[in-house]
Parts: sequence; C-alpha cells; structure tokens
Amino acid sequence: MSDPDARAQVAVDAPADRVYALVSDLPGFADVAEEFSGGKWLGGVTRARVGARFRGANRRGIRFWTTVSTVTDASPTRFAFDVKSLGLPVSRWQYDIEPTSTGCQVTETTWDRRPSWFRPLTILATGVTDRRVHNQRNIERTLARLKQAAER
Repeated sequence: MSDPDARAQVAVDAPADRVYALVSDLPGFADVAEEFSGGKWLGGVTRARVGARFRGANRRGIRFWTTVSTVTDASPTRFAFDVKSLGLPVSRWQYDIEPTSTGCQVTETTWDRRPSWFRPLTILATGVTDRRVHNQRNIERTLARLKQAAER
C-alpha cells in the first residue's frame, strides 16, 4: 500500500476492546469523529464485520455528502474500510489499536484514493481544497475526542 496521506496516534487509558467498540460502532463513532456524522449498515448487517457495507453521512459546515464503505478489517486490533462515492474509490480509513500496559495506543490513518479527474468534483462537494492537511487536522481532533470518550 502507498504511504498514507494523514496519520496520528494517541495513548488511551482504556482497554483496547472499548476503543474498538467505539470506532466500529457507527452511531458511537459519529459522536467523536470530525466529519463523519453517522451511518447505516446496509444489506441487513447490524455490526462491523469484513465485507459489511455502510452508508456514511458526512458534514462540514453546511455541506453534506454521503459515501458507501466496505469493511476490510474487523478484528480487536484493527478496524478499516474502503470508501467509495458514486462508485469511485475515494479513500481508505484504518484504526490500529495496540494494547499497552495502561490501555492502548490508537493510530488513525487515511489514504486518498480519488482519481485525479474526480478531485475537483469532491472539492465542490466538500469545500476542502487540501484534503491531506484537512484530514490530518481531522484525525488529530477525532483522536482527542476518542480518547476522552474511551477514558470516561
């Protein structure tokens, strides 16, 4: 896989299974994520599992857009999914959760997979011209909120 476009880590003083439950739960994750505002499992699925799909709702200010994601990893140490918009690859998001003696270390990573010709359309939809910088800030904010939620 290519180098990620954005990545950050945070130490969380909570069990890894609690963190996994937060990042893999669509309504719960919407409470801590920066742009993700909710989602719905598709095809009768009710929880994260490899191959499961969900429609994600995203919001930035007054802008709102949806995507369809497919879960590629759903284990106690990794939750990851590939995102498509209008049937085109958009990104991959990955949450690695490593148990430590005091809780766990969480790494959030993303890869931009948009075709170059599709990027201007996504800029219009989202209002984000530099997705790499924007996602880095979003990841840092999301991880800070994830830490707070998991440690409660």
